[in-house]
Amino acid sequence: MMRRTLYAVAMSAALVAGAHAWTVTIINSSGVLNPGAVTTNVPVVVLNNPLPQVTFLTAAGVPNPILVGDGTSFTNGTFSATYSIAPSPGDGNLTGFNFVIAAFIQGNAQIIWQKKVVRNSDNAILYDDAGTISSSGSFVFSVSLSEPANNVTVYENFVLYITGSAPGTDTASLLLVEQDWVPEPASLIALGAGLAGLVGLRRRRVR
Repeated sequence: MMRRTLYAVAMSAALVAGAHAWTVTIINSSGVLNPGAVTTNVPVVVLNNPLPQVTFLTAAGVPNPILVGDGTSFTNGTFSATYSIAPSPGDGNLTGFNFVIAAFIQGNAQIIWQKKVVRNSDNAILYDDAGTISSSGSFVFSVSLSEPANNVTVYENFVLYITGSAPGTDTASLLLVEQDWVPEPASLIALGAGLAGLVGLRRRRVR
């Protein structure tokens, strides 16, 4: 009986979470490596339940990873991505996201990034920032939108370059770009209350 009850609660929780699946549309995910203007396509992993999570696998680009410098003939390159997020019925607002950049930098090399979030209803810019990465590591930025929103388009651009000539020891490699979106507290509370209600209902049925 207990096993059936736990299974029923788990299934009910999945149904509640499923009702909060966001629509994530990848518009662009590609890079260009120079010299040669070689285009490379970057695969994307998208999770839309219960919150949007978008991961660009830049180290797995085809035919080339987003990498310039040592071991390649490229001295500079770019990676550009665009995607949109739209809610399903019952979804609340998003207030921001955790932005992760994983990079390998060696010698005289850098990666410059720029990211912008635009609300689709009125083209209001909710976030617009840029930065430079000049060392290896995984960098996490906690981003807050200027206003909560649930229907946005995200634009991001990366520029990689080395100051020397390839091949050499200077290297700039963009390993991964990820964004994990965060809901406003009211949306999170509503989802938690729905799950708690289902658990209570199952308990009452068992008695």
